[in-house]
Amino acid sequence: MSRPSVAGLAAAGALILLSGLAATVGAWKLLGISWVAFAAMALGIPLGRRTLGDRSWALVWGYGLAAGAMITSAAVFLVPQAIAHDANFGGFGVALGLLVGFAGHTVGHRLAHYDLPLDRTVAELSAHAFSAGLIIGIVYGNMPSLGPILGLAIVSHKGPAGYAAARRLVSNDRDPTVLLLPAAGVGIAAIVSSLIQLPAAPAVRGVVFGFAAGIFLHVAMDFLPRCEIGSDVHELLTVTGDAHDLLDQLRVHAVLSTGLGGIAVFLAWVAVT
Repeated sequence: MSRPSVAGLAAAGALILLSGLAATVGAWKLLGISWVAFAAMALGIPLGRRTLGDRSWALVWGYGLAAGAMITSAAVFLVPQAIAHDANFGGFGVALGLLVGFAGHTVGHRLAHYDLPLDRTVAELSAHAFSAGLIIGIVYGNMPSLGPILGLAIVSHKGPAGYAAARRLVSNDRDPTVLLLPAAGVGIAAIVSSLIQLPAAPAVRGVVFGFAAGIFLHVAMDFLPRCEIGSDVHELLTVTGDAHDLLDQLRVHAVLSTGLGGIAVFLAWVAVT
């Protein structure tokens, strides 16, 4: 049996220490979001160690529900805030977030061509986690009245992403406890960045909240379940030969799951308003 990841255990320890700091200032929403993100991804570790057969359906629904919830939450809770601060700068912020998200994702794929000590998938997940945590912390640190629905929707993809990554690591004879690094990354970055106070200038706040919306929209679209040859979903199929028929069936589930993810956020919003 391989030894647990030192980086993963260190990140988990750092999250525990920072959680104590957050508790002293009453940042309970951030604490809840941070630990939900950690638990969701960490759950993928024991699941990834097991041989469970074809779990492509579960991955499609996990990704779909999460992506639908993220897109809806960003559109409902962040875009209006950005526009309310400054319509033009808020719009530019959304565009900037989408473009920066695309650039980061594209450049990140270049890592596959280099021999790095960290698995490429783990590196990408860690970058996603720390950037998402950074923005979540700034948003909640400057909008303490914001409800937890946005944050929970944003981190909802950690579960299926952790499971898919754990399966890939186990199949490559790598220890999946390294996933504790991106699992804790959201909380670490969120708690630290929540201490940043934005200037009161409407243009600045419009850009920041728009940028946050654009980044989260990009991440959400990145996790839309793509039932294509060579995708994460295709890798989990147990069929041999031509998988097009099964992938066509899974596309229907992808559409249903994303729609239900959006509806779930709407119902949660109705329930708390």
